[in-house]
Amino acid sequence: MNYLGLLLCLSAFNLASAASQQQELDNLRSRIVKMQREMERTNVSKSNAMDALRESERAISDSNRTLAELTQQRNVLDQNLGKLQRRTQDLAGVMQDQQQLLSKQLYRQYTSGNPSYFEQFFNGQETNQLARNLHYYQYIARDRAAGLSNLRDNLSELQASKLATQAQRTELAELSAKELTQRANLQKGQQEKQLMLKKFSQQLRQQRREVNRLQRDESQLAQLVKKLAQMLAQRKSNSMFGNDNLPDGRFEGRLFTQLKGKLAWPVKGLVTNRFGTPRPDSPVLWKGLFVKSSSGKIVKVIAAGRVVFADWLRGFGNLLIIDHGMGYMSLYGNNETLYKQVGDLLVGGETIATVGNSGGNEDSGLYFELRHESKPFDPITWLAKK
Repeated sequence: MNYLGLLLCLSAFNLASAASQQQELDNLRSRIVKMQREMERTNVSKSNAMDALRESERAISDSNRTLAELTQQRNVLDQNLGKLQRRTQDLAGVMQDQQQLLSKQLYRQYTSGNPSYFEQFFNGQETNQLARNLHYYQYIARDRAAGLSNLRDNLSELQASKLATQAQRTELAELSAKELTQRANLQKGQQEKQLMLKKFSQQLRQQRREVNRLQRDESQLAQLVKKLAQMLAQRKSNSMFGNDNLPDGRFEGRLFTQLKGKLAWPVKGLVTNRFGTPRPDSPVLWKGLFVKSSSGKIVKVIAAGRVVFADWLRGFGNLLIIDHGMGYMSLYGNNETLYKQVGDLLVGGETIATVGNSGGNEDSGLYFELRHESKPFDPITWLAKK
């Protein structure tokens, strides 16, 4: 097989592999969504005040994520537009110099009359001088032809640059329209949430201390993590979802188990509730940490991994679950915005969410858990000392 054939085969293999991985990702997303909806139908009660917040808090998260994506696109377009404008200015300057040079050449030709070879021969010029003049005229002719060719090329490039600039401006205008729509959606979601909070304020306060409700919520989360672990275990032979050796760029590629005591905190704030301590006015124990922090503050993933859940869950609001391989998962709850979606591959320290009070919390902050083989354990022993 020749070199070209080998390249074509490798290219076809890579395309097939990418298509297979995308199909696997789509299947995983579909199964997770189906599982989530089944759990909602089984556990959700219409009278539950927490669940009344679900759609508005989902909408707020989706709108903020879309706005962040649009902002990123706008930044790229702005950079491209700036480059195009600078190139247009450079081309205009080059063309102006070329036009001036051609004008001088034409003027000199006009004033000199540019006598022909025969005129110079019959005028009795010496052979050497005649040869030098002919060589000079040929040089001028080639230079002028090259100048005209470059001018035409630059003119074409200038026109293309102007068209590209206009296209970028049109795309920016469309982005601005989308941003306005998303901001309207965000405002609507925030208003709906405030209405729900006002309507169910008394019920929410009561439900925050209901032992049965807290136990049901924790049971639902445990069930979710267990099912996710089972789904991932079924794909252990697949290189996309079965790779236990997920490196963390922050710690030079060491395994998750080697990061104990070195993991960066997902958010800065005051730890108001610790693992194993009782919840307020309840015998139900905390399975993780609650880090009190201001709304909108950036939440970062503690280590490299892959997003296996990104949705609203009763009692935990907008929730992200990250698989770190080797049976380890980290959970980030009560967020205002989820920036990542199922299947996204992360490096340590990457921004994944913003702090909020979704899920009916009174205080703004992050609920954080670490689990191994679906069982929660104390995160404090794994996080770096402040």
